[in-house]
Amino acid sequence: MTTARAHPSDTFDAEALVREVFGTEATVAFSARLPGGASRETWALDAVTPDGERHELILRLDSPGTPLDAGAPLAAEATLMRAALDAGVPVPRIVAAAGPYILMTRVAGETIPRRILRDEAYAGARPRLAAQCGQALAAIHRMPLSALPPPPSGTLEEDPLRQWRDLLDLTGEPHPVFELALRRLAANRPPGGRRTVVHGDFRNGNLIVGPDGVRAVLDWELAHAGDPLEDLGWLCVKAWRFGSPLPVGGFGGYDDLVTAYEKAGGQPVDREALRWWETFGVLKWGIICVMQTMRHLRGGAGSVELAAIGRRVCENEWDLLELLGSASQP
Repeated sequence: MTTARAHPSDTFDAEALVREVFGTEATVAFSARLPGGASRETWALDAVTPDGERHELILRLDSPGTPLDAGAPLAAEATLMRAALDAGVPVPRIVAAAGPYILMTRVAGETIPRRILRDEAYAGARPRLAAQCGQALAAIHRMPLSALPPPPSGTLEEDPLRQWRDLLDLTGEPHPVFELALRRLAANRPPGGRRTVVHGDFRNGNLIVGPDGVRAVLDWELAHAGDPLEDLGWLCVKAWRFGSPLPVGGFGGYDDLVTAYEKAGGQPVDREALRWWETFGVLKWGIICVMQTMRHLRGGAGSVELAAIGRRVCENEWDLLELLGSASQP
């Protein structure tokens, strides 16, 4: 096999890390940077020990120039993933972690949603994915709150609806549909549910899927304490269906998700509350699209990708109007 000569950040010695973890004679036989991630670098590494055993790994580390105090989220992510594994969530196993890096096992499978939803290789897995997501979410929501990093000193837990209203105001742009949604959501907020660990970005695209189904849940950096239905609603947001008519990630129905979630130990799901959180998720994604556009237009980060995301604002406005105008519940 040809050895790739690319190496992680000039300020980070992957060979030294591999020797520290696997012994002084271990070597890096392969390394390649994976696409994606603006504030983090992600690398595939193969470590080989003197006996010939090959360890397929993923290395995540801060990008060069990231402030020194930005190491804490990576350490917190490692703590969360260890707690998730203990709770029965399918996640990569953490091999080593410190302030600037996480080294974990590499899980084989696909993360690109359009392939998961269309390729014949995953045809047998697709009917099982919604139920497997329900099981994984039930496991996430029984993780101990102590696994979350402590909030900054002196801060109070923020109302998510108020948080996203404030962020929309900061864009300085009028978006009547988003304003309407904010008012309707505020007027019809469901009673507060349990307070659990919330993954924060559980969706198609942050799952590793194989022919057998969900193999790992990725991207824990947005985890926080909140209402567990936030995770279920986010998974059902139309943007994560990628053109499929099926409401749960493009691969299943509400009943598949909810039934599996409840059977796996999740609390009974109020369908009206689930719809509220799905609507909130569409609003949230719409505001994120506006913010990403502002980064491009105002010179923060010129990017064709950010500009393209901005063109999706109107999709979310349409989706919100459909949700707000429909009396049917999931």
